[in-house]
Amino acid sequence: MGTLDWSQWFRLEGTPFAALPHFITSLAIGLLMGVERERKTHPLAGIRTFPLTAMFGTLVALVGQGTQSSWPVATGLLLTGLLGFLPQGSTGSDVAEPRTTTVIALVIAFTLGVLVGQGQGALAVAVGIIATALLYLKPELSGLFNRLDRRDWLSILQFAALSFIVLPVLPDRTFGPYGALNPYEMWLMVVLIVGVGLSGYLAVKFLGERVGGPLLGFLGGLVSSTATSMVYAREARAHPEALGLAGSVIMLANLVLFLRLMVLTGALQPGALGPVAVLMLPALLLGLICSGWRLRQAETAGSGPALTLSNPSELKLALGFGILFAVVTVSAAWLNAHFGRGGLYVVALISGLNDVDAITLATLRLYGQHSVTLGTVAAALALAVSANTLLKFALIASLGGRQLAWRILPTLLGSLAGLWGGFAALVLLSN
Repeated sequence: MGTLDWSQWFRLEGTPFAALPHFITSLAIGLLMGVERERKTHPLAGIRTFPLTAMFGTLVALVGQGTQSSWPVATGLLLTGLLGFLPQGSTGSDVAEPRTTTVIALVIAFTLGVLVGQGQGALAVAVGIIATALLYLKPELSGLFNRLDRRDWLSILQFAALSFIVLPVLPDRTFGPYGALNPYEMWLMVVLIVGVGLSGYLAVKFLGERVGGPLLGFLGGLVSSTATSMVYAREARAHPEALGLAGSVIMLANLVLFLRLMVLTGALQPGALGPVAVLMLPALLLGLICSGWRLRQAETAGSGPALTLSNPSELKLALGFGILFAVVTVSAAWLNAHFGRGGLYVVALISGLNDVDAITLATLRLYGQHSVTLGTVAAALALAVSANTLLKFALIASLGGRQLAWRILPTLLGSLAGLWGGFAALVLLSN
């Protein structure tokens, strides 16, 4: 499936050469991997050994099918692995290619040949391309991951453990006041938020020193628009020559917030995405218009400070967000039950001062339980974003000074105007 049927093209069915296309596919896979190995200094195997090994895998697979035995494949795999123990001979050089990688690659080539012989040619070709890419891109991959320090790797491992070990074992049922707490759903929200932040954090870690202000603002906004704003506000005060770059990074990081909220809504409640997009898109577009000429100035700005952010997958940050989300969820459910929409709006204003994601997830959860309407969701999000934006502006002004505050003020005001303009449009459409 997904490959050309060479047997029909060349009318090989029913002839002694019916299996020939399998060997041609194995030959191509082996050549692909062998050419990459041939580039190395005195490799154990190269442009001839790899194709022969792949075709050997196809041959033993066909023999095994004919004899209905697994011994030919097992014996072939053992013989391929034993190639690593053969003497390499005189290299004429003090530096030789390490044998382990080539031996493992040979075993993979043999196994891919077996897959071809078993009729899995498309899968074998795809895996062969991936394996060759890993072999070829060793310098790039090594340089990329050397940018991560021990603390980063520890945080990533923590995130992986909490996502793929802890999450599956949490009970997927509601309990607590108003049935507002569901351990599985709550931790799933933590994984979602931390995953988005981790993607931006790794992008900043890998690319931060080589990108300009606009892209740096976008990446920083994925991690945390508040943290990014604080970092560059302090930089603008300490180094006035970085004012232009700092303003551009802060403006775009805060505009990314609207994209984040639309992505979260689409992932959790696709039915609410339309109204939320009507709310967020005008804020994003008007903010971009107000900051457009400032962002163009950033293209010619010099390099700025390294954007140092906390890894969002660190255990304390993940648990902190989980606790905040639980508190906001219970408060929203309680106030909504006793005071209706007004109670939810109070929670949105208060929690929005600290974090918009938590109230967004809590409100979307209430909508999924049919406890609130789309109009209530939109109003709560508008209030939370407004409170968050105003607090960030106050912090930026106090940390970065008056010049930075005036530089970013049009963008923040424009985005808020677009936000409430979108909300007004929603109200008119609902009426």
